[in-house]
Amino acid sequence: MFWPMLAVAVGFLGLAVLAVFAARVFREAQRLGRQVEDSARRIDRAAGELERASLSAARAVDSL
Repeated sequence: MFWPMLAVAVGFLGLAVLAVFAARVFREAQRLGRQVEDSARRIDRAAGELERASLSAARAVDSL
């Protein structure tokens, strides 16, 4: 009876370890998603600034 109980205990311990790792992976995936969102926002802002700068440069060239 000892070995089956030990096997069940080790099985539950393994599931607990997997749950901890799954929680860590989930937390890191959320953090990565926030970083990607922030980067996309900054890229969008930079693209808008670049577009405005190119328009003003084109107007300056046209006025020459």
